[in-house]
Amino acid sequence: MARLAAAFGSSHSVMLAAELQDWLTGFRQSDLRMKYYDREGNSRSYAEVLANAPANAETRVTADAITARFNAVQEAMKRLRSEIALAKLDALVILGDDQHELFQDQHMPSIGVYYGESIRNASQSNAKKFMWPEEWYNRAQMRRFEEETDAHYPCHKALALGLIEGLVEREFDVSAVAGLDQGQSEGHAYSFVHRWYLKGNGAATLPVVPIFLNTYNAPNQPHPKRCVHLGAALKEVIERYPDDLRVGLLASGGLSHFMVEEDLDRLVIEALHRKDVVFLGSLDPRRLKAGSSEIRNWIAVASAASDLDLSWISYTPSYRTPALTGIGLCFAAWG
Repeated sequence: MARLAAAFGSSHSVMLAAELQDWLTGFRQSDLRMKYYDREGNSRSYAEVLANAPANAETRVTADAITARFNAVQEAMKRLRSEIALAKLDALVILGDDQHELFQDQHMPSIGVYYGESIRNASQSNAKKFMWPEEWYNRAQMRRFEEETDAHYPCHKALALGLIEGLVEREFDVSAVAGLDQGQSEGHAYSFVHRWYLKGNGAATLPVVPIFLNTYNAPNQPHPKRCVHLGAALKEVIERYPDDLRVGLLASGGLSHFMVEEDLDRLVIEALHRKDVVFLGSLDPRRLKAGSSEIRNWIAVASAASDLDLSWISYTPSYRTPALTGIGLCFAAWG
């Protein structure tokens, strides 16, 4: 029988593909155009966010403070890369979100499971180009794609089909995704895992199962409590799968952004330590807007990993402007 041998969580922000100089200066321009929400889920402009920043906000975005955070995050990614390799997995199930990469608003599944034999990540020359005003931002975004040629990463089709069947038996309405349309490429939540953690790590051939949670797009985002139930169901289905496999789960995305909410992030992290899925399931969906919505992926993985210990976690509240916009960058391993 298969067993859930390990679990992981990783932010996948463009900050992680950006360079130190971009952290120091670039985001002060790009963040002027980002979407922000208050704690009741109401839309806010950068100017409104800046007006409500604390008086000491500038002390959190000095060059020294930003550089220290940049270095801490680079070390955390190296550590997570090593943790994944040490787990000696036979398959890795990745829970992420799709931001109009494979799905559009005409059909946006709440939960989807990919069951193709492989999944393509395009080369930079074949990928659709980004057209943001800042050239450095476009370059950073393009790093999610392959440098030279398309990659076709292996997937564990049999396990994916088993997950689909098992989730349907447990009354989850699952969209089954058999493959990509011509020209499509795996989304950033999955290519980040391949590019930063698996490729060149002796694990590029590790089969994956991409699971899509619609964290971002109204009106059918799963409630946090539903994410708890999903994680528990995934654990049960994996451990009833007949083949002898070491399976891992990975939550891709989060934590809070595009405003750093340290209080929210630390409450989530404390709940991860306590294995308190009741608390995680009770999170107010109004707090899970924009990038903070990706906390749903962590909720599902934490629920599935209830029999594992949170062996390591790294959290860096990565403020990048005087408005204290940025991302709560987090990395974790259960084993």
